[in-house]
Amino acid sequence: MPALGVRTTTVDDEIHVVDTVVLAFSGDPFVRWFYPGGHDYLVNMPEFTRAFGGNAFNSDGAFCTDDYVGAALWFRPGIHPDEEAVGAVVERSVSKSVQEELFAVLEQMSQYHPDEPHWYLPIIGVDPGFQDKGYGSALMAHVLQRVDEGHVPAYLESSNPRNISLYKRHGFEVLATIQEGTSPPVVPMLRSAR
Repeated sequence: MPALGVRTTTVDDEIHVVDTVVLAFSGDPFVRWFYPGGHDYLVNMPEFTRAFGGNAFNSDGAFCTDDYVGAALWFRPGIHPDEEAVGAVVERSVSKSVQEELFAVLEQMSQYHPDEPHWYLPIIGVDPGFQDKGYGSALMAHVLQRVDEGHVPAYLESSNPRNISLYKRHGFEVLATIQEGTSPPVVPMLRSAR
């Protein structure tokens, strides 16, 4: 793996990190299921990112590569998504025809979180022009070292089947497959405490 610099973000980095996430998820099957149109995706994905992963920014859980090619929004133990903000974004920006199924998937996702304190990775992404070059692994390794120092588990959901092998290489195991109605599958994954 190349030596790629990863650091904790500052307030000044947030817009760059959100931009990276928007680029990274532009081909994600699950996200593009609920934001299928290009315009709707580009207009709404930044707000969805901030609602779903934004608490990472104010809890030292947002990380990026030095060049903003990759970003990861982690929640340390005790930090959670802003469910009210996520609900409001979904109700305002997602087609009524898929809202019920999306809320059902989100509810199931929450049921797989470990009961004990754990790190949660709601969002990780790499600019598509730089994927398969070690950025995702560098982001994972950087934070998993901290996770292991705390001897707690880590949890995530893979919304893209292409990424499951990356997570498995870093010690995550598949728990189940979540799928509602017309939604693509989402795979909750757990990495046991070490």
